[in-house]
Amino acid sequence: MVAWLLLGAALTLAGCGDPSRFETGAIATGTPAKPPRPAVQSPAAEREHERILATYGGAYDDPKLEGLISGIVGRLVAASDRPDLTYKVTILNSGAVNAFALPTGQLYVTRGLIALATDTSELSSVLSHEMAHVLAKHAAIREDQARQAALVARVVTDMGNDPGLTALALAKTKLSMASFSRQQELEADGIGIGISARAQFDPYGSARFLTAMERNAALKANRGASDGRSDFLSSHPATPERVTNAQNNARQYTAPQGGWRGERGERDREAYLNAIDNIVYGEDPSEGFVRGRRFLHPKLGFTFQVPDSFTLDNTAQAVIGLREGGNQAMRFDVVRVPAEQSLADYLNSGWMENVDKSSTEESSVNGFPVASVTARGEQWQFRVYALRFGSDVYRFIFATRQRTAESDRNARDTVNSFRRLSLDEIQAARPLRIKVITVQPGDTVESLSHRMSGVDRPLERFRVLNGLDAQAQVKPRELVKIVVD
Repeated sequence: MVAWLLLGAALTLAGCGDPSRFETGAIATGTPAKPPRPAVQSPAAEREHERILATYGGAYDDPKLEGLISGIVGRLVAASDRPDLTYKVTILNSGAVNAFALPTGQLYVTRGLIALATDTSELSSVLSHEMAHVLAKHAAIREDQARQAALVARVVTDMGNDPGLTALALAKTKLSMASFSRQQELEADGIGIGISARAQFDPYGSARFLTAMERNAALKANRGASDGRSDFLSSHPATPERVTNAQNNARQYTAPQGGWRGERGERDREAYLNAIDNIVYGEDPSEGFVRGRRFLHPKLGFTFQVPDSFTLDNTAQAVIGLREGGNQAMRFDVVRVPAEQSLADYLNSGWMENVDKSSTEESSVNGFPVASVTARGEQWQFRVYALRFGSDVYRFIFATRQRTAESDRNARDTVNSFRRLSLDEIQAARPLRIKVITVQPGDTVESLSHRMSGVDRPLERFRVLNGLDAQAQVKPRELVKIVVD
């Protein structure tokens, strides 16, 4: 079972841009609108829906959030040019910041996006943007492109054809591939902002949230600021361009408002934050999760750690590691290997070409049998490990531009760190959550960030989560988000 499935998922499911993604909010003031009826789904749409659920951890069940989103969508539909269309929104149980639409009117938004937004108008900008893709028939065009992309994905999936190509695909999985063209994204921004404004949401919510996405992407990439080139294939506009266009579009409807402090109505920040209080943040531990450089899977009972220079990203198909600079990458997944087949035989069974069979080594790591081989592509070199843990076999695939003593050590140290979790570690594994608190006299951004748990760079993350720039400070009685375990 060879599987660069993650690339296939990126080609067919990625949202609107790399810093991609959007969140949920409280219903803004104004005349309530009747929520749209659920869209009628074809068998093909149902299959796509099930695939999306499988890819993004299933649906996130929260009746309060579902009610808020339904109310927002109802207002947006009533303000659109096609109030006869119906939409159905699914909250996905994923810490990724993402949102996307199917041609049928199925809209998807992750709880990770919901956690990033700071008010209702920001969430409405996301939902109206996705509705715009449906209204402009971008989603239908995307579906046709996805069929073509599936052919490419099948070629890439066949690792036997070209390990170098597969390694390149592996490295690219760290960067989302845009589903829509640059022009389609800008068009959807313009349509969506108009819908939000007519629904009496603050039209500047789009520009604010695009900025938040860019800052969040920069933080995730472990750098202080973005260079604006987050779109790896340049197939969607860099976020600064979208922000400028969003601001220009918003000016057609109203003058910019001031800061969020004390505001109500069209932004509904307080109601929004109260609605998302206690939402799960990041990954669901039941499906494995990343804490810093360590991956833990309490349900299956194991953990491993990557070197200092690597970042980890957990997906539905695999755990992806990328070294700073992008010249080394790692994929960790599970494969089907018959119990009677040795690990060495599996590695040399032909699922990957250009394997140096003379490099085959067999050993053990913390009591678990391990085998490894090396392989070579035109641009990448590989070291592949297979490790048997109980009845399962896990695969570590390391790709490097140039094999060095350091790259070998990084691979070896990662595999050697694989171990069984203790009972205490399993019992201590629980999801992180967003907690909304009231700023007290004497509180500062710095002191509040110290109350954050389970996240890296807490000071910067606190500012990003609360829409605060580098100079902004908090004031007593304001509501802010922190991450707790």
